[in-house]
Amino acid sequence: MKILSPRVHGYIDYAVAALFLLAPSLFGFGGLPETLCYILGAVHLGMTLLTAFPLGAAKIIPFPVHGGLEAAVGVFLVAAPWLFNFDAAPAARNFFVVSGVAVGLVWLLTDYRSAYATTAASARYRSEHRSFS
Repeated sequence: MKILSPRVHGYIDYAVAALFLLAPSLFGFGGLPETLCYILGAVHLGMTLLTAFPLGAAKIIPFPVHGGLEAAVGVFLVAAPWLFNFDAAPAARNFFVVSGVAVGLVWLLTDYRSAYATTAASARYRSEHRSFS
């Protein structure tokens, strides 16, 4: 059941980016998990700004592609504590696992094929690639 519209998803994306950027301070972890949070927060913010949906600024990345990347990020987040050997640090491990599950739930509930998101992007594409032959 796809109950999250592209606009609502955009609000969630900006909140997720902020949460990743603030998580090390909020939950008291450092080292590699802290660095990963800053990288993930910056990348997520950049991807959100570049996505072709109502809250995207540049509208370059198609919304379904954005969704595919988020699905991969959700899996990565759950696996990260074991991939990068910080599974013994409870605050960081729990943050990454819970974040991965949350990103996965948002992915499951978002309508990535919404006409609302794709109409604006396709209209922009058509106007930029109009043929004058």
